[in-house]
Amino acid sequence: MKKCLVVVLVVLAGLYIFGCGKKEVTESERQAVMTMEGLSTMELAGPVTSETKALEPKTAETQTTLLKPLPLAEPPYKPLAAEIQTCLKNAGYYAGEIDGKIGPMTKKAIKDFQEANNLEADGKVGPKTWEALSKNLNQAPVPTKKRR
Repeated sequence: MKKCLVVVLVVLAGLYIFGCGKKEVTESERQAVMTMEGLSTMELAGPVTSETKALEPKTAETQTTLLKPLPLAEPPYKPLAAEIQTCLKNAGYYAGEIDGKIGPMTKKAIKDFQEANNLEADGKVGPKTWEALSKNLNQAPVPTKKRR
């Protein structure tokens, strides 16, 4: 039993001293790798194939044929509850107080607005509903429309 304990302690001490530690990377080493010069001097692992040739630097002649990257699409704007209520009130579909809470009155107003604008009447303000509804954000309020 004592031999096993000694062996375990020796192994743990060896691992602590000689291994299992991450190599410290100096700031200058990190910057050298991150520059274009550092990247161009890095060697590829394995044989050169058509896939790795695509990674080689392009000449001036081939750079003109490269396509420009497409801009990233912005995610759709998610309106605040108070904005939704303001738009509904300005459009005449909501008569309640603008409290920033989507309650039953607001959901009913959203559905009424969606039905009147030939949108899917699910009571949720998605991108299509917000596109139609947001036109009323800075408009003057109109009297509330009668509901069915």
